Amino acid sequence: MSLEDRVKATAKNIEGKVQEAVGNITGDRQALAEGKAKQVEAQGSHVVEDIKDNLKKALD
Repeated sequence: MSLEDRVKATAKNIEGKVQEAVGNITGDRQALAEGKAKQVEAQGSHVVEDIKDNLKKALD
């Protein structure tokens, strides 16, 4: 995984956690759901990039 992609995915995960926490505190269900969705998206990005890394290693 490129360092840039890993940083972007990690930043999105952190953003999602913050948004989820704000949603919990304020009772805003939309913010809560959006925060969780961002975390899932970030996790998916990590999985895709890990697969790419493993394929690259296998081909080398």
